[in-house]
Amino acid sequence: MTVPRAFISFDFDHDEKWRNLFVGQGRHPDTPWEIADWSSKSALPQSQWEKLIEDKINRCNMVIVLVGRYMASATGVAKEIKMAKANNVPVFGVYVDDANRSSNLPTGLPSNRVIKWTWPNVTAAVDQMMQEGKNASTPK
Repeated sequence: MTVPRAFISFDFDHDEKWRNLFVGQGRHPDTPWEIADWSSKSALPQSQWEKLIEDKINRCNMVIVLVGRYMASATGVAKEIKMAKANNVPVFGVYVDDANRSSNLPTGLPSNRVIKWTWPNVTAAVDQMMQEGKNASTPK
C-alpha cells in the first residue's frame, strides 16, 4: 500500500511539539496508519512561504490540521486550508493540546471534519481522505 503523503498544518508558535508527536506516532509499528509528513520543518520568510507551501500541499494526498488551543492566532493555518481547497486536496483536523469542540477552529475547517486523536479515528479519516478530492478514482 502506498503511504499517504500528508501536509501537517499546525500553529508553528504553539503546536510544534504536537506535530512531532503526531508524525512520530505514525512511524510506530503498532500504529494502524502511516503518514509521510510533507509540512515545512522551519519558519520561512513570507516571500517564499506561499509558493513553497502551496506546491507542497498540491503534491500531497491530504492536509491534516492539528487543532490546538490557540488556532485563532494561527493565520498561516487558514491560508494552508485555503490552498488545499484551491488544489482539491482534502482536509481534516485532529484535536491536540486539550483542544476540543468548544475550541476555535481555523477559517475553512468545518467542525464536522475535526476528530479526537485516536488510532481508529485517524485511520478512518486517512482512509476517507484517500477517497476524496484529487485522490478519488475517476470512472472509466
